[in-house]
Amino acid sequence: MHDHRKLGRELDLFDTDPLIGAGLPYWLPDGAAVRHALEEYIRTAEQRAGYRHVYSPVLGKRELYEISGHWSHYSDDMFPPMDLGGEQMVLRPSLCPHHAVIYRSRSHSYRELPLRMAELGGMYRSELSGVLGGLTRVRSIQLNDAHIFCTPDQVAEEARAALELIGAAYRALGIGAARYRLSLPGPGGKYVDDPGMWQRSTAVLTEVLDRSGVPYEAAGGEAAFYGPKIDVQVADGAGRESTLSTVQIDFHQPVRFGLHYIGADGAKHRPVMVHRSIIGSVERAVAHLIEAHGGAFPAWLAPTQLVILPVSGAELPEAEVFARRCAGLGLRAGIAGPERGSLGARVREARLVPGQVVIGAREAAEGLVALRLRDGTRLDPRPADEVLARIAALVEARSIELRA
Repeated sequence: MHDHRKLGRELDLFDTDPLIGAGLPYWLPDGAAVRHALEEYIRTAEQRAGYRHVYSPVLGKRELYEISGHWSHYSDDMFPPMDLGGEQMVLRPSLCPHHAVIYRSRSHSYRELPLRMAELGGMYRSELSGVLGGLTRVRSIQLNDAHIFCTPDQVAEEARAALELIGAAYRALGIGAARYRLSLPGPGGKYVDDPGMWQRSTAVLTEVLDRSGVPYEAAGGEAAFYGPKIDVQVADGAGRESTLSTVQIDFHQPVRFGLHYIGADGAKHRPVMVHRSIIGSVERAVAHLIEAHGGAFPAWLAPTQLVILPVSGAELPEAEVFARRCAGLGLRAGIAGPERGSLGARVREARLVPGQVVIGAREAAEGLVALRLRDGTRLDPRPADEVLARIAALVEARSIELRA
């Protein structure tokens, strides 16, 4: 069983410092490389699925969150307002109010819908110190978020497509869902008081889950304050569950923000918002990936994809040439020279790296490299071009396999 807090520090992926504050980890270069690769995968997957990306501020006026309902239903989890020039500004706990305002800033025809708006954006939660831990519970969150504005007839299909995107991402990341949960409201004043709205949105998500064929469980008290959601749960080595991905139906905020589109009849109609997140918070996603893979990430995610091992100092010039070629292809490669110990010691040190390229006297003389894979497979020396093409194709395909 792997603990991402221990392993993440041992592998120099992230760390924390009391001077920065609890729940505010910083990313070291290798961790930043993993995070960047993950974010680029998400952006590309969303673009191919018809999403358009936006940027929005991490601050908003208190009034924005009063309109959205966050202030009345969620303020306990928000940081206190900051007084600025006679106005109260708030660090956002969610991106959806900003996206609603962006939608509202332009008129829309039914022909434009569904309009899929995505962002990898920062948000902030006032988590209590006792629940903070590593990357799983933090106060500064980078969220993979998106909001689909669509007609009522399009809601079920958009929710189903979002669930498919989540499944595809999990396959590329080499992880699996522990279970699917239909998160429903519970007793108390946490939830918007509109029984008809809850009934409609719950019916849509139930239909989506039933048609998808995935087993799921209903759980009261786990819904968002504005609507039910599908939560995709993952588990760590100890069996502790957390929510990684979500699909939510929201009839509430379109009303609160006065959103509309012009229908085929020329009249104004109310869109529905589908909130969906493929990997949720980047922090929690990386924490789960560290534990699921024990630091041995798929090649496309690995902070170092190839380590180059010149047998002696004589082969160092060829190693440097090979490293520059890797960089030119966008591959993350490093050289572990003989000053770091014997070849065997360097191979052991690089045990988590997907590929180890050995260059000895014969390889240097003939323009060859010998490739060792993380699983212990040794391939015969072959031309450097062939090895580079093989590794680049594996990374480009975002495969979880070590061999194309």
